[in-house]
Amino acid sequence: MPRKVTKSLKRIISPDRVYNNVLVSKTINKVMQDGKKQIAEKLVYSAIEKAAIKTKVEPAEVLETAVKNVSPTVMVKSKRIGGANYQVPMEVKGDRKVHYALVWILDSARNKSGQSFDKKLATELVNAFNNEGDAIKKKQDAHQMAEANKAFAHFARY
Repeated sequence: MPRKVTKSLKRIISPDRVYNNVLVSKTINKVMQDGKKQIAEKLVYSAIEKAAIKTKVEPAEVLETAVKNVSPTVMVKSKRIGGANYQVPMEVKGDRKVHYALVWILDSARNKSGQSFDKKLATELVNAFNNEGDAIKKKQDAHQMAEANKAFAHFARY
């Protein structure tokens, strides 16, 4: 008997104060730890401005382009069919793309050492803007996994 699936309500995130941009607000929320939003805001604004100076582009545009470049189109999802687990390639839709892109950019910035976080994040944003760096490598790995498991794509509808 199929399970009844209920959809959870999607929260509306208000745009940030400086750039009036929802993506910047999402980035601040992902950077924030222990509810310290002001610190997260300072770090993100500083990083975006540093990245904008390096790329000579508007600050919000740097973030949007970096996120767009890192966003995955397909990823593998584990499905259990007939007692065996298969890595089934699935298309990534909507906000999940943005979520993965932000998480990968922030993870690669956090895993670096030697500088303050805003400098590391700025460097990672510039790298993502130029289609290079650890976050782009993560996206390419996800796409390679999906390509390698294309034979199991017919399980996607289960």
